[in-house]
Amino acid sequence: MEPILTTNPELSDILAQLSSREPIFHRPELGTSRADFEKMTMDDFWEVGASGRRYSRAYVLDELEKRHAVPHVDIWETMDFHCRRLADDVYLLTYTLLQNKVRRTRRSTIWRRTAEGWKIVYHQGTIVQDA
Repeated sequence: MEPILTTNPELSDILAQLSSREPIFHRPELGTSRADFEKMTMDDFWEVGASGRRYSRAYVLDELEKRHAVPHVDIWETMDFHCRRLADDVYLLTYTLLQNKVRRTRRSTIWRRTAEGWKIVYHQGTIVQDA
């Protein structure tokens, strides 16, 4: 039932660059301020959360600002990365995220390579139900 996901070897450098940025907004070395998150996202960025709700860039930025205003523990593990070119300088990165050793989600992020660096176009997380 599961697809066989393999990344074209020509994309191995892109895969390495993008997987080092995931999970998005959980890499303190890439920034923790609203300004940092604004630089990471396209102006028209939006996401679909695990609940199925759609979130605007402004809403996500507001929530990230609240999250990073107080110290918090962030335990996560990423695995099963796959990268696919969608268009010139646009890539889909998919992977599995395990949070707090209990919450497993499948993640998809569309990334665009710009003159300013990598920017997130779109993101979605879907909870994996136990089979």
